[in-house]
Amino acid sequence: MKKLLVCSTIIVASTFAFAGLAEAKGCIKGAIVGGIAGKMAGHGKIGAAAGCAIGHHHAAKKAKS
Repeated sequence: MKKLLVCSTIIVASTFAFAGLAEAKGCIKGAIVGGIAGKMAGHGKIGAAAGCAIGHHHAAKKAKS
């Protein structure tokens, strides 16, 4: 659990450091959910990355509507 928290914190920090706040919309929520789901499957970092991408995609699609 501690490792998941550290990985999530690093992902969130790097998201804010390397991307603008508007670009990260949906990414953080998706990364958290994907990280937790990935951790249960044994692939936390991959799940967080995929969750970020999917969350950002859904947020962008919702913003266009």
